[in-house]
Amino acid sequence: MPWVRVSGGAPYFETEDGRPWTPVGHNEAVDWIDLAGLFHRRDPGGVDRHLAMLRANGVTSLRLMLEYSQGWHRYFERPAGSPVPAMVRLWDDLFALCERHSIRILLTPFDTFWMGRRFAHHPWSCRQGGPLASLRELLTSPEARRLTKARFEFAIRRWGGSAALFGWDLMNEIHPDLNGGEEAGLADFVHDVATHVRGLEMQLYGRSHPLSVSVFGPHLDGLHGAALADLAFRHPDLDFATTHLYEPGTIDAPKDTVASALAVGRLVTRALGEIRDGRPFLDSESGPIHTFNDRRRTLTEPFDDEYFRHMSWAHLASGGAGSGMRWPYRHPHRLTAGMHDAQKMLARFCGLVDWRRFRRAPLGGRVEVADVGVAAFGCGDEDQAVVWLLQTGPIGKDGRLFPGVASPVRLALRHQRPGRYSVAAFDTKGGATTEFESETAENGILTFRTPPFSTDLALAIRLKR
Repeated sequence: MPWVRVSGGAPYFETEDGRPWTPVGHNEAVDWIDLAGLFHRRDPGGVDRHLAMLRANGVTSLRLMLEYSQGWHRYFERPAGSPVPAMVRLWDDLFALCERHSIRILLTPFDTFWMGRRFAHHPWSCRQGGPLASLRELLTSPEARRLTKARFEFAIRRWGGSAALFGWDLMNEIHPDLNGGEEAGLADFVHDVATHVRGLEMQLYGRSHPLSVSVFGPHLDGLHGAALADLAFRHPDLDFATTHLYEPGTIDAPKDTVASALAVGRLVTRALGEIRDGRPFLDSESGPIHTFNDRRRTLTEPFDDEYFRHMSWAHLASGGAGSGMRWPYRHPHRLTAGMHDAQKMLARFCGLVDWRRFRRAPLGGRVEVADVGVAAFGCGDEDQAVVWLLQTGPIGKDGRLFPGVASPVRLALRHQRPGRYSVAAFDTKGGATTEFESETAENGILTFRTPPFSTDLALAIRLKR
């Protein structure tokens, strides 16, 4: 497996041999049901079969935390600074299995959510002999900084040479609350750790995996929003941007599957507007967190499948790299078969786009749909466009779109390079593709009617050369 890098000519990813690579996947954890069999090698065969199933459904990447702190037995170190042999062996096995199935890992060192809620039990807590009185000292304590770098160094020396590593999320949901409540010093932390990680990888392997830090999306609208935006979207030591799209109401506690899609489209467009250097952007965690964690309710499977599928397509079509990465928020913590079907269809569609030459920007007013009741999510450049059309109603009592009579839609795309275009109309549920051609008018507007569809349709539009 070649390593993944940021594409030199577009805000997406490619492998070292120049092939486009799209992150299609979700979040997993080392003690959730599908990976738990690796601990003490209780059922490595079951994990192998799980990863094979994921790959067969188009999954190319998983986001994982080096330790998961909700329980008692998945701490990466005990005591602080001493890796647990059983966890090291688990990660040895997981990297080997991911290499076998060509699945890459976006890895972050800490589970700051459960780490904070159960900090008294964490090996870095002073109650357990560690250096920290609270998690608020994680980024300010010199000893914690040393331990953080040491944790990265161990992982880099042990697994950093593996192409199954997609990249590093240097800090999960970075925030001043991890820095004594202060914004000052956050950028320096990122610079210090990013320099350490990149420098060691270059020393050992002559190359480096892509770097990012994640931000809890709603915090961008809070007191520290400007500082967090500078970190997530513009820090010079980072290679790609990632946020967690948990907008209140529409995403964290959805009532229908259309509002959540519209929210994702708006939030991805906003994120792209924050980026100044063309780096890729992706959502690396989202889902019905408020419904699941606070209301103690699991979404019905038919609703959740459609919610997941709509959010994935809205993410891709609005200019995000890949599908976005769902946190399951189900009992047990795993995606449904319907969600895996959606991943498979989206991965298949990705083969219709020339990602390495796609210098996309949100289409905004460049795309027009003549039909009332259809929303258009799109990104493009002068030669290509990706558009996802979603009917906005009627919505049933269960919050899902009510499929009506299939009908075509008239679409106009402005400011395209003059010429003849191929259009691939893709059924996001069944995977069937209808191809046809259309030519720009003298005013640079590309106009065509889509094939009849019900609920939604994806379009890959490319200038013929």
